[in-house]
This record gives sequence, structure tokens and C-alpha cells, in this order.
Amino acid sequence: MSELRHDWRIEEVSALLAMPFSDLMFHAHQVHRENFPANQVQISTLLSIKTGACPEDCGYCSQSAKHDTTLERERLLPLQEVIDSAKTARENGATRFCMGAAWRNPTDKSLERVIEMVQAVKDLGMETCVTLGMLTDRQAHRLKEAGLDYYNHNLDTSPEFYGNVISTRTYQDRLDTLDNVRNAGINVCCGGILGMGETRYDRARLLQQLANMKFHPESVPINDLVQIEGTPLNGVEKLDPFEFIRTVAVARVMMPKSYVRLSAGRAEMTDEMQAWCFFAGANSIFYGEKLLTTENPEESHDQQLFARLGIEAESGRVGSTYM
Repeated sequence: MSELRHDWRIEEVSALLAMPFSDLMFHAHQVHRENFPANQVQISTLLSIKTGACPEDCGYCSQSAKHDTTLERERLLPLQEVIDSAKTARENGATRFCMGAAWRNPTDKSLERVIEMVQAVKDLGMETCVTLGMLTDRQAHRLKEAGLDYYNHNLDTSPEFYGNVISTRTYQDRLDTLDNVRNAGINVCCGGILGMGETRYDRARLLQQLANMKFHPESVPINDLVQIEGTPLNGVEKLDPFEFIRTVAVARVMMPKSYVRLSAGRAEMTDEMQAWCFFAGANSIFYGEKLLTTENPEESHDQQLFARLGIEAESGRVGSTYM
């Protein structure tokens, strides 16, 4: 079985990314089969429960109040609307329901409203995940008490490239929130965004940061930048699809027991590119026509692709890999 390592050197990660493509695919697929069913994919659905007017300046995000993207500000969704969306997601095969709010950090009052949503979704028999920005230690423990399964908080990119993308929150801020989440006993969902103008070295450093955590994130979302008019990163050179697939493969090799999720950007991926990603070890997707504010493939298209590839939706694997 693949060894769980937390001491990766940057030279090792760079060497993996530079392997001949076929060799890397073979290696990653072997690791994947050692740790997961080869033809199963976990399905999650993501809902924006509070959209727009975020005070952060993330260069990729349409929800930043600092960018002119014409996105309308919306209040926190009513509880019943969230429950109805979760029921629909469950009927369409999703086993995990993720909720995102455009906040720098939640107030305690807002957190209690989100907790009502978490508990209602749990009552439907689904895993729950939220992404709410930075959390204090006390807030993380409050979410754990409420039964939250996963908390998403991405590192986005390498420590060195991070300042080119975001100035309103430091890299250490992100690491501190992840520590608070992990210390509370909540599963961690943490990954990054590719195609923001970073180098291969930056992608290697991102993977090194993730894999050298004390515990690997249970879910590792790999996003392909969706360029949005009005954001600073609109117009950057698009990433070579093979480079994206390579990064997915190396994530699988370095974090063999983590779910590696194809997240934002799938609407612009060809079926062939997604098939290579699944072969390379991606075994989770977001399902539904929209991810927060960006487009996603329709459920029917995903169902057709799964049928063509002989992939089936995972029925559910509740609980933490490590805790």
C-alpha cells in the first residue's frame, strides 16, 4: 500500500510533475487502485447560501465587492430554500451537500443560522460541508458540536505566488483557520486553483503544502480557473490541459487516501480531459448546473459521461480517514 508521507521535498514533487505523461498516469492510477475503487466517484453539490459583497479582493472571484462583475448582492438564503435544494441534490445522487457564504468571516449570529442549515441537511441523511471564510477556534468547535462533517478552506496557490492573487488575507490566516478546523475534529477540504498565471514550481509548492500537513486533507479540490469579466485574472493565459491532469495525478500520488475532486472549471473541460483526470485519480466531483456563481456541467451530461466511462456514483463513505 502507498505510504502516507508528510515530509515531501520540493525536488521530489517537481520530479513527479516532470515525469513522462504515460509514466505518471500509470503510477498515479496504481496508487488510486490501491486506495479506492477504480470506477467510483463521490458526488457533492454546492450551493451559495449568501452571494456577493465579500470584502476580500481574491483576484479570481466574482463575489468580491472590490471587482466590477455586476453580480448582485443577496442575503443569506431562507432555511427552507436550503432544505429544498439539498433534497433535490440527494435525489440526483449527491451524498454530500456543501454550502458557501461570501464572508471574510462569519459573525456568531450568522454562524447560528448556518448551523440550522447544517443540522437540517444532516437530518436528510447527507454529509455536510460549509465554506464561510476564516474561523476562530471557538467557532470551529461550535460547528463540530452541530455535527458538521467537512469545512472547506483552500490555500489557492503557493505561498510565493499568493500575494499576486490576494492582499486582504494572508497565507498564515488560511493556515490558522485550517488548524482551528482540524483541532475541532472536523474533516478538512482544502485544495487550490490552477491557471492563475502561476508556474509549475508554484503548483509543486501548493501540493507540498497540502501533503506536508500533519494530516492530509480528506478532500482536495483542484479547480481550473474560470475567468470572469471584471476580475483581475480575466484574460490570463489558460493552463495547458495536460498540466492540469499532471497536477491531479501528483495530488493522488502524494495524498493517496484523500478524495481528489474536480471542482470549478469542468464546464470548460472536454470529456476526454475529465476522463484522463479520473484515470489519474480524481474521484469526486461537484454535481449541478452552478458552483456558487460559475457554470458547471448539467447533471444529464455527467450521467452520460459516467455511463460512457463505466463509472458509478459512490453510495457514501461517511467519516474521517484519520480522525
